[in-house]
Amino acid sequence: MSDRPTILCLASYFKGTRFLEACNEAGAKVILITREKLAHEPWPHHALAERFLLPSLHTQPDLTYAISYLARTRSFARIVALDEYDTLPVAMLREHLRIPGMGETTGRFFRDKLAMRVRAQERGLAVPAFVHALNQTAIQHFLDGVAAPWVLKPRTEASAMGIKLLHSPEDVWHTLEQLGDRRAYFLLEEFLPGTVFHVDGLVSNKKVQFATVSAYGRPPLNVYQDGGVFVTRTVSDSQIKAPLLDWHQTLVDAFGFVDGVTHAEFIHNEADGRYYFLEVAARVGGAGIDLLVEAATGVNPWVAWAQLEVARAAGTTCTFPALDSKHAGLLVCLARQQNPDLGAFNAPEVTAHVSKPYHAGLVLASDDENRLSTVLELYTQRFAEEFLTTRPPLDKAPE
Repeated sequence: MSDRPTILCLASYFKGTRFLEACNEAGAKVILITREKLAHEPWPHHALAERFLLPSLHTQPDLTYAISYLARTRSFARIVALDEYDTLPVAMLREHLRIPGMGETTGRFFRDKLAMRVRAQERGLAVPAFVHALNQTAIQHFLDGVAAPWVLKPRTEASAMGIKLLHSPEDVWHTLEQLGDRRAYFLLEEFLPGTVFHVDGLVSNKKVQFATVSAYGRPPLNVYQDGGVFVTRTVSDSQIKAPLLDWHQTLVDAFGFVDGVTHAEFIHNEADGRYYFLEVAARVGGAGIDLLVEAATGVNPWVAWAQLEVARAAGTTCTFPALDSKHAGLLVCLARQQNPDLGAFNAPEVTAHVSKPYHAGLVLASDDENRLSTVLELYTQRFAEEFLTTRPPLDKAPE
């Protein structure tokens, strides 16, 4: 490619190295903007044309000034948010610089849990009963009509961070009083017990090109707050997969998503047997889910997303390979050891290790679903015995 398109990537946390490398391999000039405190992380410098450091990627107007200054001498074809927390800042930058991609209104549907709830409900998707944690009368009406317990969720935190389970109206009002003016940044929601599923997909021209359906062993909220081994595995039952894949495409249509990756979560409510939409993000699933998808399909979502972005930047088409179809599982836990020794976990089904300090993680894949189940169950038990530790849950991501 003689005229290499420039892709600007923002990352508030250390992630997306596969994306950066794949963009470079696909012929793009890659520029990374990250935080000063992440300067010494092992970024793939061989894949970067330039790297710039800022104290924060969320301070305005500093971020806009910095990117606009770079744009005086560089022409950005695309701007990409590698971390969920960068979704809205990047959407704002696209609109400010008039660069193609998801704008602020659509970005809120993939970042703001209240916005995504309202939009999904408007488009006929089943969602848990909810209320914005702001108006006194509306909150009281919600408490009178929806049985306890209730879930208080920050609108723009990632994953299960900052979520509180409340069991009485007194708990609710006391917690809201403690939040003060920040309560407008929360919603209150019906608690639904059940199995939580996640759909991880790649979207091109508003159509889902591929997606996998997986089920968490325990809901992420329970693992995050109570500790334990995080387990998820792909789903083979077509009676479960088919409706969730349909819902995922409906979600893409309803939220106006055009290009990129999605990580959506749904719950199968034990009480009424229905599926409910929980949340969606325009990012690759965390905790090694990209490796789970790769083990099951042969395609890594970071790489496929990078190839799509480069194709859009270059004005060319992007084709996707035929997918493998294997049963795959992932297990990860906080570890007592800084670098746990996983050498004894050497079953032939092991396809990858999840590498992160003070974490133990493995990805498994097999053509035999029963064999996968056996190894996954055994290794989950051994992780709990040999590595597992816990720490208090955080209310927000560390700075």
